[in-house]
Amino acid sequence: MVFIVPPTGKILSLDINPNTTTLHNLKLQIEQFHGIPISHQRLFLSQSLRLLGDNDSLLISNLGVGNYSTLTLHVPFYGGTQPPAVPKPPRFDFLNSKPPANYVAGLGRGATGFTTRSDIGPARAAPDLPDRSAAAAGAAPGVGRGRGKGGEDAAEEDDEGEDKGYDENQKFDEFEGNDVGLFASAEYDEDDREADAVWEGIDKRMDSRRKDRREARLKQEIEKYRASNPKITEQFADLKRKLYTLSTDDWQSLEKFESGGYSSKNKKKRFESFVPVPDTLLEKARQEQEHVTALDPKSRAASANGTETPWSQTPVTDLTAVGEGRGTVLSLKLDRLSDSVSGMTNVDPKGYLTVLNSMKITSDAEISDFKKARLLLKSVTQTNPKHPPGWIAAARLEELAGKLQVARQLIQKGCEECPKNEDVWLEACRLANPDEAKAVIARGVKSIPTSVKLWMQASKLENDDMNRSRVLRKGLEHIPDSVRLWKAVVELANEEDARLLLHRAVECCPLHVELWLALARLETYDNAKKVLNRARERLPKEPAIWITAAKLEEANGNTSMVGKIIERGIRALQREGVVIDREAWMKEAEAAERAGSVATCQAIIHNTIGIGVEEEDRKRTWVADAEECKKRGSIETARAIYAHALTVFLTKKSIWLKAAQLERSHGTRESLDALLRKAVTYRPQAEVLWLMGAKEKWLAGDVPAARAILQEAYAAIPNSEEIWLAAFKLEFENHEPERARMLLAKARERGGTERVWMKSAIVERELGNIEEERKLLNEGLKQFPSFYKLWLMLGQLEERLAEAAKQQGQPEKQHAHKMEAKKVYDSGLKPCPNSVPLWLSLANLEEEMSGLSKVRAILIMARKRNPQNPELWLAAVRAELKHGHKKEADNLMAKALQECPNSGILWAASIEMVPRPQRRSKSMDALKKCDHDPHVIAAVAKLFWIDRKVDKARSWLNRAVTLAPDIGDFWALCYKFELQHGTEENQKDVLKRCVAAEPKHGEKWQVISKAVENSHQPTESILKKVVIALGKEEKAAEDSKH
Repeated sequence: MVFIVPPTGKILSLDINPNTTTLHNLKLQIEQFHGIPISHQRLFLSQSLRLLGDNDSLLISNLGVGNYSTLTLHVPFYGGTQPPAVPKPPRFDFLNSKPPANYVAGLGRGATGFTTRSDIGPARAAPDLPDRSAAAAGAAPGVGRGRGKGGEDAAEEDDEGEDKGYDENQKFDEFEGNDVGLFASAEYDEDDREADAVWEGIDKRMDSRRKDRREARLKQEIEKYRASNPKITEQFADLKRKLYTLSTDDWQSLEKFESGGYSSKNKKKRFESFVPVPDTLLEKARQEQEHVTALDPKSRAASANGTETPWSQTPVTDLTAVGEGRGTVLSLKLDRLSDSVSGMTNVDPKGYLTVLNSMKITSDAEISDFKKARLLLKSVTQTNPKHPPGWIAAARLEELAGKLQVARQLIQKGCEECPKNEDVWLEACRLANPDEAKAVIARGVKSIPTSVKLWMQASKLENDDMNRSRVLRKGLEHIPDSVRLWKAVVELANEEDARLLLHRAVECCPLHVELWLALARLETYDNAKKVLNRARERLPKEPAIWITAAKLEEANGNTSMVGKIIERGIRALQREGVVIDREAWMKEAEAAERAGSVATCQAIIHNTIGIGVEEEDRKRTWVADAEECKKRGSIETARAIYAHALTVFLTKKSIWLKAAQLERSHGTRESLDALLRKAVTYRPQAEVLWLMGAKEKWLAGDVPAARAILQEAYAAIPNSEEIWLAAFKLEFENHEPERARMLLAKARERGGTERVWMKSAIVERELGNIEEERKLLNEGLKQFPSFYKLWLMLGQLEERLAEAAKQQGQPEKQHAHKMEAKKVYDSGLKPCPNSVPLWLSLANLEEEMSGLSKVRAILIMARKRNPQNPELWLAAVRAELKHGHKKEADNLMAKALQECPNSGILWAASIEMVPRPQRRSKSMDALKKCDHDPHVIAAVAKLFWIDRKVDKARSWLNRAVTLAPDIGDFWALCYKFELQHGTEENQKDVLKRCVAAEPKHGEKWQVISKAVENSHQPTESILKKVVIALGKEEKAAEDSKH
């Protein structure tokens, strides 16, 4: 094979043998493919750019051409039939170039500069010809070089030009010569324009024809240049790729070597210089560390006069600048809150209160701030003494300044100026002594007897409930319609007094529903109904009255009336024009459930759940509502929604399943059994409902009832394989193998699927009937050759027999069984080439029999048949690690992550493979690629576990088992962690959750759970065995490291 690079750039591959092909034959093939004559072909070796010889009879191998060599084809372009002209050496066009400034010709040789007409231009321009470029600049350039005439001759020449009517020098152009002005005076007509367009088109056509050849030649020259002048990065690319082979010791040795060389660190140390520090810098550092507690007298005087001290007059070494800064900030805030117009100041007291509440005296520097605020608030109270917030702000300012007596005097004056404002009296009560507070509030309620806030504050100042109640009743004499006072006085009274007070309260406040409802709760059943009827007359649009009436009936045992009351109430509200909001009524139902009124909750749901819902959206909407209620913990509400939905959709299996799941999680076995009985009545063809009922009976320990349910199910669905297998599992798990064998035999006679044959072989394996198991597997494979599990079970049977022969000391028999197992796996891979478990089983068997090389070949073939399969890549990596080939394993892992970048099991394995300092960065990369993969999360939890970060490890393990509750390996890790770091309660919680999850998968879980000796073991015992296996594996790994 030889590669040819033609001028077009498209590489041509010729399948020839250099040892038998001559140069002439090679050129013939090139002529056949490209049509280039042999005489025009020039072949070069691409590496050395050496021209092959002219002797075409020589073999190309003798010319240095070998297999996979690259030859460059060069085709010279001769103009017509003439030989190529020899290019002349380039000359510098100095005659037409512009001379430098102040240049004088011949000055270096001692010549003297002079001026000619070419420098100053012609004496007179031709009147009838346009101004040309050369003539406009001056005269002909040759004049200055000695070809022109000077003096009188030049004048005579000008006279001749005048006689001719034009100047001959104007015909000269420095680029095109004297011919440029030949047709300068002619007109440019349409024929000339058309001719120019034709010639321009011809030029473009010729240029496009030469374009491909020109670009190919340019590309070839660039490639030739790059081949002869490679970049530094390309020269060392292969060395950079080999850097991954360096170990940690190699890198450390490089650092040691660099420590004495010219590294960047040493350069910095080498060129580090020290200079003396100026005194100004030392003085500034001293001033910054100095604490000054005194203020500058100038700044104090300036603050008192209301002026600011200039920056240049203030020493930097004290706190004056800091104080001025604070004063400036406060003044800006006050200016923002105030607006001075015509000498009057309007102030926002609320803003002042907010600022004053946040102020704290921290140093003497803020004294001037308080002075400014005091002056400003003084102007507020003097200009507008009837403005209460000004007095409150002034009092609070003095309180913050520590002058409590001044604050009391100010607020007392404010009470005198604003006696009808309750906020001033409340502030005065707050600032007064406890002994004087009652007198202050007494004056306040005397001034404002209708203030609810003042009466409530007066009641709080009393020490016992009797006096508080007396004050509140006194307030009710002045404000009988105050709901707040009525509620406060009712709370302080006993039940009998409260009932009397509420009777008076509903008379004074008939439009407040809370008082009516409170009175109804305190009355007897008959009186409560009367109270609610009166309330309904006064408040016909209030739904809470109807709900309370329903709760009242339910509390007294009249559950039959609850639904009628809610239904009648909804109709009455609709007549009054009240819009029935379904969401609001659902919230009322949840509130009724929390109050213990289940019947009321059910009645509300039954009468309001369908309001405002389209008929086609009912099922979806109701199921979503029930799930939301379930999440919020409103189980009875969700149950009521499902109950109503099942009255509408009697034959919807999904709703029956949702309701059954709700009962299984939050109900009793009896309620679940009743629901499932009702479900199979309306949906007798739903297998899952029958199986759920049978399983619940089995879990409750009632095996005969489970059998009876399965018999009824079989009668309803006679040809259901699921029911056959459920009956088999029931008998098999309850240690009735003969009944299980009989059921499976009947199922096989009725044409069972591959699952029936697999379950039959499992039964025989449990009973130890090897020949019967082999027979069933062979018969099953004849009917279902593409079911890989049967092939897998047959191969595992041979492997078990080989292990038994090994224990008995029969190596020949052991080898024979292994060969038979290998044959089984090979036969199974023909109809099932995409079965990964078969490939893995064959690889494990070959590893025991033939070693690593055979395993590599098998796994490579498996990956070709099943690309992008992470399990096969992981098996190859583990095989290399098992035989101590760490570098090969790292290479395989890198390739695996490139092919399967989102595989959690590969990222988890890569985290464990890297050295411990690199695991954190590797785990971050893994989390970026697959954030929610349980394998990666479990691997990160192991890192926290190793670092003794117990809380983080526990949270990450819980996250892993939440994401994948069906994988038993994560449960084993979690339980092992709790055994080491958790309490007994945590261990029991993990066991409970694992039993509820019933895990079935997991690499280590399946090995133990599917072992013959563990076939009937509960989940708890399997979990503990997996934990023991994990401990042994970790111990073996540690021993191998040491």
